[in-house]
Amino acid sequence: MEDQDYIRIFTGSNIISKRLEQQLKVAGINPIVKNETESARLAGFGPAVVDQVQIFVHKDEHARAIKISQDLGTED
Repeated sequence: MEDQDYIRIFTGSNIISKRLEQQLKVAGINPIVKNETESARLAGFGPAVVDQVQIFVHKDEHARAIKISQDLGTED
């Protein structure tokens, strides 16, 4: 993700990313989820890295998102 308005807060498994994504949404933060495995599957290709999801948040919401990530034990 080249847009510098967004900061990566998590890289890890799909299962953990779903929980973090849900908690961010509950807090009013709309994360961007980058799941190359799912994208490759939908396009008919094999993934380069299996089960690696990245979550990005807007830099204005970074501090709140990091707190949520730490509370869940998912910080990068």
